[in-house]
Amino acid sequence: MSIATLPRSLRLGDLEVATPVVLAPMAGVTNAAFRQLCAEQGAGLYVCEMITSRGIVEGDKTSMAMLTFAPNETVRSVQLYGIDPEYVGRAVEILCNEHGVDHVDLNFGCPVPKVTRKGGGAALPWKATLLGEILNAAVGAAKPYGIPVTMKTRKGIDDEHLTYLDAGRIAQDAGCAAIALHGRTAVQHYSGRADWDSIAELKAAVDIPVLGNGDIWEAADAIRMVAETGVDGVVVGRGCLGRPWLFRDLAAAFNGSDVLELPTLGEVAAVMRRHAELLGELLGEERGCIEFRKHIAWYLKGFAAGKDVRSQLGMVSSYAQLDDLLGRLDATEAYPVAELGTPRGRQGTPKRVSVPDGWLDSREVTEPLDAGAEDPTSGG
Repeated sequence: MSIATLPRSLRLGDLEVATPVVLAPMAGVTNAAFRQLCAEQGAGLYVCEMITSRGIVEGDKTSMAMLTFAPNETVRSVQLYGIDPEYVGRAVEILCNEHGVDHVDLNFGCPVPKVTRKGGGAALPWKATLLGEILNAAVGAAKPYGIPVTMKTRKGIDDEHLTYLDAGRIAQDAGCAAIALHGRTAVQHYSGRADWDSIAELKAAVDIPVLGNGDIWEAADAIRMVAETGVDGVVVGRGCLGRPWLFRDLAAAFNGSDVLELPTLGEVAAVMRRHAELLGELLGEERGCIEFRKHIAWYLKGFAAGKDVRSQLGMVSSYAQLDDLLGRLDATEAYPVAELGTPRGRQGTPKRVSVPDGWLDSREVTEPLDAGAEDPTSGG
């Protein structure tokens, strides 16, 4: 695919995203501070952490607190998760009517056992009728507001129980504005390689836009995915952990421009300081610094930063401490090129997927699902 034929933007209903790149929600990571940091680097659609429909409808304090948006988020995008069509529809209505949301994404990709064993997450699309009812409820609730609804899913539960093509057809019939496919089964979790062929197959099977997700570690990976699968855009998750400038590179690549040079450790340290500052504005200085600790290993991955400095950064609780420790790093150290194109974040190994007894015997729901399946553990 030539630069001239690359998609330059992404259209979701009446919403146009300047760059066909979406930040995947990641629990405990993609809060308003991280989304603002990424948006400062480049254009795209930045989706907030996944929120359960039940939490929205019942006014759960934790859920409602997650509906916080950064000043530079001109498009408010929320990923919603639910198992009950009525709750999902009511949640979408609340998001559109009371919170000025511009885009709602529904997640059906979570592989976490405590979710799937109750019929939720990546297990739910196996119940085709229920999936359609949920999507119809969401699209119906959003329609009066002109808000596009999309969905994200995996290939299926395992290789013997694939659902992605059915999900694409159901999403299209329900009026979804797009479908995103993570090219792994629930059994794979985050291990192995993403199957881009399945993404291409889904793209050929539906008329609505398709977004590809899985193994996009560099801007070049995104361009290659588009070229190989024909997708309308990409979804980026673990590849941006400790590397928010990936969105700068992605914006440049889709615009046909040269990707800028890799940052030195000093430039990385400046981004780290900005990240901590944004977390402080959101949570307060001490709590923000504590929250920032989880990002340190990602930012410093591959650098020769000393063990003592790394250890102390893992205990930082103030800007003064952070500034002192970042000042001890060798600002001139070059970016570790050996880290380019390699997996980041959790990977793990394939794991058997727990589902309710008799779940795989039929594509229809035979009894009500356990509300405990609504758990905001992972975006999938």
